[in-house]
Amino acid sequence: MSRVLVVEEDPQLQKMLTLMLQREGHEVAICSDGQGAIERISDESPDLVILDYVLPDCSAALVLSLRERIGRVPLIVAMNGATVPLAVELMRAGASDILTKPFSGPELLSAVARAVGSGDTTAPIHNISEAPRKRAIITRDPLMIRTLEIAGAVARSDATVLIQGESGTGKELMARLIHDSSPRRNEPFVAVNCAALPSALLESELFGHEKGAFTGAHARKIGKFELAHRGTILLDEVSEMELLLQAKLLRVLQEREVDRVGGKDPVSVDVRVVATTNRKLEEMVRSGGFRADLYYRLNVIPLTLPSLRQRPNDIPVLAEYFMKQILGKQAPALTPDVIAMLRSAAWPGNIRELRNAVERAAILAQGAVPRQEDFLMDLSSLEKRFAVSEEIAPIQGGGEEDESPLQLLSVHAEGGDLLRIRSGMTVHDVEKSLILETLRSTGNNRTQAANLLGISVRTLRNKLAEYRLPAEFEGDDAIDEASSG
Repeated sequence: MSRVLVVEEDPQLQKMLTLMLQREGHEVAICSDGQGAIERISDESPDLVILDYVLPDCSAALVLSLRERIGRVPLIVAMNGATVPLAVELMRAGASDILTKPFSGPELLSAVARAVGSGDTTAPIHNISEAPRKRAIITRDPLMIRTLEIAGAVARSDATVLIQGESGTGKELMARLIHDSSPRRNEPFVAVNCAALPSALLESELFGHEKGAFTGAHARKIGKFELAHRGTILLDEVSEMELLLQAKLLRVLQEREVDRVGGKDPVSVDVRVVATTNRKLEEMVRSGGFRADLYYRLNVIPLTLPSLRQRPNDIPVLAEYFMKQILGKQAPALTPDVIAMLRSAAWPGNIRELRNAVERAAILAQGAVPRQEDFLMDLSSLEKRFAVSEEIAPIQGGGEEDESPLQLLSVHAEGGDLLRIRSGMTVHDVEKSLILETLRSTGNNRTQAANLLGISVRTLRNKLAEYRLPAEFEGDDAIDEASSG
């Protein structure tokens, strides 16, 4: 049995709600205004609050005040004709669910059952989708749960969504969840990586081209916007799009029609647009790197995914989830010392990096319970897996004996490979040496090297560009991207 606080001014509705809830075994307390509810929260200690949004003192500020006082207790807001912007505002303020009036008895009781059932915040929330193609987002974190609730509320609309967050936080997964939870779920979901192609090719990829539009255009090509007709298009890393192409994208969003390269007439499209970026677009607008008008067009529904550092309680949950994904029912439980180590790590690569670490541990443990060193998370962990010996001979530089006291370290990997490191080298130089040796060991396959190093292909590519390497390390990014998919 749950204790429900109903905040309702109308005496008739008070009686009706009380009767319906009591029939289901709930204990009901009544309050006639929002301020009175705030004052009585500590005395009532409700398991659920139902708030009528037509109260004279009702506002998003009231919802926020209630949320601050009831903590994680579910809060249902009942209202007439909820618009998407208002629903999003109330969700952000702390509403757990929006109940549209007029509602039937079964609708009310269903909302109450969902809310009361979700009160156990120690259980992982798997996803927001009721569609057959479920994709899991595992979390216990209140901030992430609130983000999921907002995403679930806006999924039913056609509003454009901008998802921001660091690399590896699950932006594309969130975009797919929004699509799978929308009325467009049975239509195409088309993803475009705006960072993977130069501007000229990206324009053709997005909007298509006609035969003969440019050299090599031997046939008509249908663009991604047309392929996503009646469905959803994901513009991944939209911040990497050049300004000229941003202007063309803006017109598509405004007019809902595309101009194929070399085409004569525009083609109408009906698409829901979701854009993602790991950069702060508002700062790019101020610096002139992104068009302000396009930013405001994309930023209709903003969602920001927290980094893994901001979700420390999710780290052991995710680690055990990934371990079961990899090893199945035979997956061993993680020990307290391993969980403590995982929680203390910085995780700059976020969930993607954590999954890579868990996969390495599952392989290296070979069926046993993983140890801390099996995760190979940093150089201190590497020292536990590699034997390090110091040679006596001083380092030679420029054909003459180096006057510095630095000595050569030979790091022998378990597979017999040799990685030469000098004592006194900077972390940057050690990192560079490790990356280059890993590339050599994989035959310069960047995708395999990135997986072994526990970083993304994009991060590896940026590192190589930073090192300004010789020709032997130059690779075909398109091949690497294709092999990683």
